[in-house]
Amino acid sequence: MSVTAYKRTISHTEAPRQIERRILAQVTSELESQYQAFDSAERRLDRLQILADGLRHTLVKNQMVWSTFKMDLTEAENGLTPELKATLISIALWVESHTQGVLAGGKLVRPLIDINRSIIDGLSGRSFETAAE
Repeated sequence: MSVTAYKRTISHTEAPRQIERRILAQVTSELESQYQAFDSAERRLDRLQILADGLRHTLVKNQMVWSTFKMDLTEAENGLTPELKATLISIALWVESHTQGVLAGGKLVRPLIDINRSIIDGLSGRSFETAAE
């Protein structure tokens, strides 16, 4: 099956919200499988090595997802409320900034995972109160 046919099949079987949730869940799962060694490393040099060993690729992928969300939020066709758009754009900007800090070896990965999980819960229709129970 060609990539074009695959994309067409997905777009016919999944709603945009489901696609966003699935993509964000995939990259979050990758972050979760790699973050502990990075976040617990005490030396910046050790963190930079973990980044070089593959975490950098996953962080860039996460940032690309958020950049895509941000671009979609600026489209006139986007049906979300202006308040929700503004909040999500603000989160996307924070993800960009925080990711740069992680890539420099100075910030932790866990906050990115926490943000992603909160958005995944929202895309799943679960509120923050429901997710906390």
